Amino acid sequence: MTLIDPRAIVDPAARLADGVRVGPWSIIGPDVEIGEGTEIAPHVVIKGPTRIGRHNRIYQFSSLGEDTPDRKYKGEPTRLVIGDHNVIREGVTIHRGTIQDRSETTIGDHNLIMAYAHIGHDSVIANHCILVNNTALAGHVHVGDWAILSGYTLVHQFCHIGAHAFSGMGTAIGKDVPAFVTVFGNPAEARSMNFEGMKRRGFSQDVMQALRRAYKVVYRQGLTVEAALAELEEAASAFPEVAVFRDSIQASTRGITR
Repeated sequence: MTLIDPRAIVDPAARLADGVRVGPWSIIGPDVEIGEGTEIAPHVVIKGPTRIGRHNRIYQFSSLGEDTPDRKYKGEPTRLVIGDHNVIREGVTIHRGTIQDRSETTIGDHNLIMAYAHIGHDSVIANHCILVNNTALAGHVHVGDWAILSGYTLVHQFCHIGAHAFSGMGTAIGKDVPAFVTVFGNPAEARSMNFEGMKRRGFSQDVMQALRRAYKVVYRQGLTVEAALAELEEAASAFPEVAVFRDSIQASTRGITR
């Protein structure tokens, strides 16, 4: 059964599935669709076009689906799409897209977005990611599966953060971060790979050793990126994880954090 507090304001054109709960003083506009079992705390504002999936928890004072302040945005009907089983904590802001890019900001499944984080227009957050308190993503940022961005991480527009990557507290990222790589500092510098995260997710010792060797090829041997990628071909054919690391470097358009 859908439970809407009488003090909430829900537009008649909004579509709320069975089991949605909306707390007092929250505002849900037209062109908003919310999937079953999602819980909306008090004082949340959701503006459409926005689609939110199933079994999400959205905490107080969050603002989802607002227009982007990007000056090229002229009021076009762009979207925010949020998947299933996400936790969006207090004061999070997530803006819709722009027609100059994807027309959509996308959040996947099973993500934890902690207090006061900001996700800018046209960004893509994959699955199982953690954005710690006060992390801020500019527009057009892509974050891969299982990435963790520690508190106060800042990410420049158009940067890509690879799967399983990790940033330390207060990191300022201005270039792409390859998959599995750990970065720290302002500006960000690569320090190692996220081996602790790999251990927690059950990566084998053989895979981690292969990734350790691949990291040294790229970051410790003084090679150009092109030469390092050529050196990785054999390992990438033997270990899919090394191929993911290699591919994230090959796909970079901003240059990688080194």
